[in-house]
Amino acid sequence: MKLKEIADALKGELHGPGDLEITGPGKIDEAAPGQITFLANPKYQKYIASTRASAIVIDKPIEELALPYILVANAYVAFMQILRLFTPPQHDYFAGISQQAVVDPTAQIDPSAKIAPQAYIGPNVKIGKNTVIYPGVVILKNVQIGDDCVLYPHVSVREDCVIGNRVILHNGVVIGSDGFGFAPFNGAYHKIPQIGNVIIEDDVEIGANSTIDRATTGSTVIHRGCKIDNLVQIAHNVKVGDHTAIAAQTGIAGSVEIGKNVVIAGQVGIVGHIKIHDKVIVAAKSGISKDVPEGEIVFGSPALPMGKQKRIEASMRRLPELIKRVRDLEEELNALKEALKRKE
Repeated sequence: MKLKEIADALKGELHGPGDLEITGPGKIDEAAPGQITFLANPKYQKYIASTRASAIVIDKPIEELALPYILVANAYVAFMQILRLFTPPQHDYFAGISQQAVVDPTAQIDPSAKIAPQAYIGPNVKIGKNTVIYPGVVILKNVQIGDDCVLYPHVSVREDCVIGNRVILHNGVVIGSDGFGFAPFNGAYHKIPQIGNVIIEDDVEIGANSTIDRATTGSTVIHRGCKIDNLVQIAHNVKVGDHTAIAAQTGIAGSVEIGKNVVIAGQVGIVGHIKIHDKVIVAAKSGISKDVPEGEIVFGSPALPMGKQKRIEASMRRLPELIKRVRDLEEELNALKEALKRKE
């Protein structure tokens, strides 16, 4: 593409030759001649002088910038748009409904959908426009899937679950497996039937091998715009609010309520039946054992407000020194006691 074509697509301000040929995008420290890169994080500005890229996207003016550049409001978002401009057509491995797929005759599939070989579509399933079902996907009875969804290989969607529009489920995702419900009685665990479902709203993306359990009764709900990383476990009856992001290896126990625009970093553990309010940020490896107020930033196990936890950690680092000082004071005190005894 020409540089001007890219600038027009980004609605950015072009500084440089509009007819410059751009072959694709690249990272600022790895880009080759002909590629366009971007600068969103100041720590990468050191690569400006050495990058081999032919052009760059920025959102703040840089003095004496020799590269042709496009000035935009947000360089990170603009680069995402560039990636889309240069992305080749996807989901073109197959077309229509494969004769090698197993499709129940009661299923309702839009003619524009693509169903790959070795997929299974169960009774009374509904699949919307332009949705793509890859090989090895299993969709059980009464599932509803909206428009423009992509289910990658080996996704499983259990009975009665509902998936909205523009949802992406990566390899190995399991939607609607039984919740971890058992009643202890007479020294044994007795399974509690899990008769609810999972509802996933529009524009949700779920990473590989993540699992979302069906509700005991009612629904486990992932609200619109949520982004869930790989290897995340969400238990029965959890509610996750709009545009919340959850990083890898996080485990969320049953009946937790998570608000809107929450950010949960990797390897976080959350106990059941608590509420995390809107705009909370949970740092990596934290353990959440009680409700978290709106807008709080928490860290640690048990998680505490970030400032308090940092002060505790700073104190812990001084602990060997403090222990030595206490021992020295004890020795001085004992010496004073011995001196007083001798005087007596």
